Amino acid sequence: MSSPAKAMRSRIGEIVGAANFTDDPAQLARYAVDGVQPSAAVRPGAANEVAELVKLAVAEKLAVIPMGERTKLNIGMPPARYDLAIDMTRLDRVISYDPGDLTLSVEAGIPLAKLAATLAEHKQFLPLEVPFHERATIGGTLASGVDSPLRQMYGTARDFVLGMEFVTGDGALAKSGGRVVKNVSGYDLHKLMLGAIGSLGVMTRINFKTFPLPAELRGWLAGFTRAEDAFAFAQTIRKSPLAPRTLEIFDMPAAAILDAQIPVGRTEWNVAISAAGNGRVLERIAGDLQNLSRNANAAAFHALDSSAVASLLTANREFPALTANKFTDCVIAKITTLATQMAETVQLLKSIAAERGLPCAVLARGVGVIYFALLLTERDATTMERVTQCAREIVSVAGKNNRGMILRSPLELKREMSVWGAPREDFPLMQRVKQAFDPHGIFAPGRFVGGL
Repeated sequence: MSSPAKAMRSRIGEIVGAANFTDDPAQLARYAVDGVQPSAAVRPGAANEVAELVKLAVAEKLAVIPMGERTKLNIGMPPARYDLAIDMTRLDRVISYDPGDLTLSVEAGIPLAKLAATLAEHKQFLPLEVPFHERATIGGTLASGVDSPLRQMYGTARDFVLGMEFVTGDGALAKSGGRVVKNVSGYDLHKLMLGAIGSLGVMTRINFKTFPLPAELRGWLAGFTRAEDAFAFAQTIRKSPLAPRTLEIFDMPAAAILDAQIPVGRTEWNVAISAAGNGRVLERIAGDLQNLSRNANAAAFHALDSSAVASLLTANREFPALTANKFTDCVIAKITTLATQMAETVQLLKSIAAERGLPCAVLARGVGVIYFALLLTERDATTMERVTQCAREIVSVAGKNNRGMILRSPLELKREMSVWGAPREDFPLMQRVKQAFDPHGIFAPGRFVGGL
């Protein structure tokens, strides 16, 4: 080991302790991002340690990628540089929790499952039902910007993250927002961190608004032979006063992926609905849904028992993970469109895949989020060429009202195209934000939109 390398190791050890530093290649393999392995990994135990590590990275011109349990590191492009992995899993405490005030403050490395158990003791929860839920951390979940089926009722994290503490690219410990629901403390700069995959800073503490657990939960499944009818039925529900908790539409190939989890129907398309409330309210919703399904010419309509409802929600939440487990080389795209344009967008996506002979599966959320998976069983050069051509069209299919990206793909595809698609008109503004938050360009360089 060279003298500079020894000095670097010593300085990092002084910050986090020697036991929380590694440059062992065997251990560093766990922190690889798209085949790029860092030179070292550290596990800070406090926010001030994260700040000191970032200051050191700036001084030594080290590229840094913050992470939790690494369940979503496949999102984004391969890093242009990658020297230091900052493993946030030691920052896993509940800092403060006021059940009566419905407010919560936690460190970024706390696992979602641990947090859910803590909140459940007070009959509360956070609507962050995301893939890899049993392993994922709160910081990684927010940084990745992944979607939740509960978005139908509760919105996205932007709607219930009250404030945040984070480390900027200068190593400063910054705060934005507050710790109460009604807050006028300034600009919500922390919302820029959501979905930025660690390219703007390192989240250390997040403040949330919590929600009461529903008194009772029920679910229903309606089957259709045509996509147009399934999406029209979902749109009718969305426009009605029924206020479903979740509303998902999926085709038969997606049903096959979910089939190990729930007893789905054998119709070409399924619409899965869940609702929360007391018994009388849920009985009324059940009757209204049955009438709506009859008017929509549904081929089938089933009420689900409590275990099936739980399985349904888990399976829909884990759809990207289940797809990746079953089809290792799959390509999963996420397209966001207007709810009224989902049927048209899905038809276009399916035609793009069909033109190249690629099997696919669709799961869509009622709010206008479409997960479109190419179910690859081969990975030869000819197949990957067709897949890349298909992926290019998928991310450009959006038009002025849609947004698309490749959420998961083999590395070969990332070498041929950007998973984010072409930068939009607001890209110069994104560059200015990156420069303001990360003036030295040390956070996840090259991984975000346009190589940011």
